[in-house]
Amino acid sequence: MNNPYEEKIQQLRNGDISEFTVTRDDFFLFREVWLKQEDRKCFRGIAGHDGVIVYVYDTNMV
Repeated sequence: MNNPYEEKIQQLRNGDISEFTVTRDDFFLFREVWLKQEDRKCFRGIAGHDGVIVYVYDTNMV
């Protein structure tokens, strides 16, 4: 079973999408993929209400 966040992270990195949302329930599923990324510091999470986080890719973060 593929983790859906593998594709989302790649799309964000490539600029195919500008952001994606991770809910509180899916955070650990996302984190599993995020920890494996060499450029993980470029993924910036913006906290929202009820544990929702919007991730963007920002190369200026490093």
